[in-house]
Amino acid sequence: MIKDTTNSKHYYWGDACDGWHLVQTDSLSIIQEKMPPGSSENLHYHTSAQQFFYILKGTAVFEVENEIFEVKEGQGFHILLKQTHRIFNKSDKMLEFIVISEPKSHGDRIDL
Repeated sequence: MIKDTTNSKHYYWGDACDGWHLVQTDSLSIIQEKMPPGSSENLHYHTSAQQFFYILKGTAVFEVENEIFEVKEGQGFHILLKQTHRIFNKSDKMLEFIVISEPKSHGDRIDL
């Protein structure tokens, strides 16, 4: 089945951010997300899920285990399970990315 933002379940999160569940199973989650300029996520970790973020448009700033990483368009970033992390859009442009979680991360999030 062809999946995109027009035929996938939409939800809002954080500071006016958007997400679309492209694949949503217990063992795998693939979500396309958008973060407006200046938005961020709360620091958290997952007890069971590892995640991979692939940047489609813009530049993401990740805080992982108290280190800062800048990830540009066309680059990806792997976060291991139990690593504390959050994502920021510190730019003046929309940030768009794909986040893949294995297994799914919904219900496996511990906010700090």
